[in-house]
Amino acid sequence: MANGGPVEHGYPHLEVVRASITALYKRLSYDTIQAFDTSVVPVDVAFCDTDDLHLGAQRIARELVRHFRLPEARLIVGFREMTHAANVELAAGPEYFVELNDRFRTHRRDIGAALAHEVTHVYLHRLGLSFPGVRENEILTDTAATYLGAGWLLLDAYREDGASSQKLGYLTPEEFGYVLAKRARVFGEDPSVWFTSAQAYTAYMEGRGRARRDEEQPPLSAAGWAGRRRYARDRRRAREPREPWAGGVERGAPYVFSAEGAPGAGARAAGGGGSGSGGLRVSFPCPTCHQRIRVPVRGRVRARCGLCRTVLECDT
Repeated sequence: MANGGPVEHGYPHLEVVRASITALYKRLSYDTIQAFDTSVVPVDVAFCDTDDLHLGAQRIARELVRHFRLPEARLIVGFREMTHAANVELAAGPEYFVELNDRFRTHRRDIGAALAHEVTHVYLHRLGLSFPGVRENEILTDTAATYLGAGWLLLDAYREDGASSQKLGYLTPEEFGYVLAKRARVFGEDPSVWFTSAQAYTAYMEGRGRARRDEEQPPLSAAGWAGRRRYARDRRRAREPREPWAGGVERGAPYVFSAEGAPGAGARAAGGGGSGSGGLRVSFPCPTCHQRIRVPVRGRVRARCGLCRTVLECDT
């Protein structure tokens, strides 16, 4: 919890965030993720100044437990002086003890954000889904909370001005915005209407722009002129056996060329046309779930991701 100190910005954890989205689809399946089509709404986690501190915290905890479909889990919420925003004891259950920073005794509107992270910890613990390393696992938790409809609360808790700052969670504000935009694209939501923090709205818009660029990378048909030109050059190099060939791609490109029959991702082309290409294939990350898709290089191709079922228009 950044409290008055500097807030990290940008996308330093982007690769782990993308791996977290892929892991969610692999562990939960497409159908289970679709069941989270409705986010936690503000009225369900609102905290009035007149509410009893402990009863209000328990009410919000129950609402988040309901959102994550954990009917047998019971959260017991307490407060104490600590460095972090909150902590949960991940025991066997069904009772889980959550401790919140004493700061939330007076900053009650952010209790829902702190509990969203901790309830997601319980959810992932019950699923048996985790990453090695504390940092990576916390990034997974923030990403899961956001993608499954509760993490917009964490972004809304971000506030920063010349005198003070507050940010909850391990993702940067822009990374929270990025994951929120990914979710909004899947479910047709507009989370910006829920923000009470102007800085949260700005971070969401920045993250949305970054997420949109994922959908404009070649060989996707929506790629811009510069990306298409680079892709055509890399494709030409991949077809020239006289050059040293390692996929024929510059460092940093999202796609990789390979020969027909080489090992690749499970997703395949769902249809398309155009002439053959001498057995060349291209693999690239799905802009929705970041599972790698591998399709033949043969002009216009419609590909369907086998993990998240997104249909992609490609120009290979």
